[in-house]
Amino acid sequence: MTGPVVGDDAVARCPWGAGTAVYRDYHDTEWGRPVSGESAYLERLTLEAFQSGLSWLTILNKRENFRAAFAGFDADVVAAYDDADRARLMADAGIVRNRLKVDAAITNAAATVRLRSSGGLERFMQSFRPETHPAPHTVDDVPATSPESVALSRTLKKQGFAFVGPTTMYALMQAIGLVDDHLVGCHRQGVTGR
Repeated sequence: MTGPVVGDDAVARCPWGAGTAVYRDYHDTEWGRPVSGESAYLERLTLEAFQSGLSWLTILNKRENFRAAFAGFDADVVAAYDDADRARLMADAGIVRNRLKVDAAITNAAATVRLRSSGGLERFMQSFRPETHPAPHTVDDVPATSPESVALSRTLKKQGFAFVGPTTMYALMQAIGLVDDHLVGCHRQGVTGR
């Protein structure tokens, strides 16, 4: 069982956040903090889908390229991408070139646009925040899914979203602060939630 790790700066962090400078910055400044706005939600949803099966570090290192390739995650622009845009994305070495994930990003942008009529993506995702969430003490205490991530996945699929499995949705919930999975003893635990 692995609890928080104290870094060379004498700050306790979740073990994954004590690694590279990129991970440390993401852990300390973004992971688990609430985001706001449709493009911020669509960005996190898209990046989590692209991460599936890969290292999160790969995605973080390509993040600015993803932002450029997907028009800053403007749902209207991405939803209108056509075959020429798909070909451009598949030729872009700055992002992860996976046809299914590229198609999912475009599909999810279109589904995001459709969700506006019922309150929007942000409000929709916020509705899956658990009432309670115990603070994990070790990495073994952090689940891969939750009843809420299973329900979110199922409901998003019904709304026409793709690449939104329960594990990916739990990672998204962690990333956007719907759950606080910073370990007890980590300097960010309890600070980033609601």
